[in-house]
Amino acid sequence: MNVLITSASRKVGLVKTFKKALQENGGGKVFAGDINPQSPSLYIADEGLILPRSDKDSFIDELMEICKKYEITLLIPTRDEELSLFSKNVDKFSSIGTKIMVSPTESIDICQNKDSFIEFCNSNGFNIPKTYNDVEDYSKLKYPVFIKPKIGKSGLNTFKVDSFEELDFILKLLDDDVIIQEFVDWKEYTIDLFADFEGNVISAVPRERINVLGGESFTTKTFKNEKIITESVKLAESLNLMGHNTLQCFFNGEDVKFIEINPRFGGAAITSFAAGANSPENLIKLLNGETLEPSLFDFKDNFIALRFVEEIFMEEKDLKQ
Repeated sequence: MNVLITSASRKVGLVKTFKKALQENGGGKVFAGDINPQSPSLYIADEGLILPRSDKDSFIDELMEICKKYEITLLIPTRDEELSLFSKNVDKFSSIGTKIMVSPTESIDICQNKDSFIEFCNSNGFNIPKTYNDVEDYSKLKYPVFIKPKIGKSGLNTFKVDSFEELDFILKLLDDDVIIQEFVDWKEYTIDLFADFEGNVISAVPRERINVLGGESFTTKTFKNEKIITESVKLAESLNLMGHNTLQCFFNGEDVKFIEINPRFGGAAITSFAAGANSPENLIKLLNGETLEPSLFDFKDNFIALRFVEEIFMEEKDLKQ
């Protein structure tokens, strides 16, 4: 079985985990693909590939030819901008024997637009921070509040706002294309949730976000909490999520308030793999015809990851072309 990880970039841990999973479950190669020859994952994978840009009209056709050439069994998209595109072309890739780990297009669209996500949660009984966009007079809000783009990632253009004057200034800079919510001063958690290709949730590992840089956890700790896990499973099943997904929430010991969902692998997901909820291995097992039973609490609690940067050295001539 061969696996292709697209937009592999710096996702070295993900590549390594897939390599190990294949070695222990029948063999195969991991191909890492990216448009940038300086992406470290290209040199950690069994083979690195320079891929076409996903905004090219011929992208899907070119990638299908790559999957045919390298006999790719499983394709893993990892960049937000490509998820919907791959989801719309699942059947095309299936016709050549390539399974894509991706949720349905409708689910992705809800997750990637914060207005849609808020509406979905409100309509289906899931708790989220109170939203103020329909308030006529922002000067009467209880401050601080929190603002974030309707479509965005990596924590860009997100702000804690302490006064109406500050809010008014920021709204003018951002053209009002933001969500305004209550500021929630609770601990923040990421949930690495894995579901099979029918949407049945197999595992869900909450992690406390202790040290966050650029929207990614560099110090994180697993937290075996029944409330977070139960609510996350309900939300994932309501959205019909498939494969590995990254949910985010606040939790104060009693109540869960969901913030957003990234329907793909997150950078610190390797913590959950090491704690016992190994999504790459589960994907391989599913494609090998195994049936997986839910194991929601079968992971190490209070398991800490201290992540760091590591270097690869090479001659310039050895960069992928």
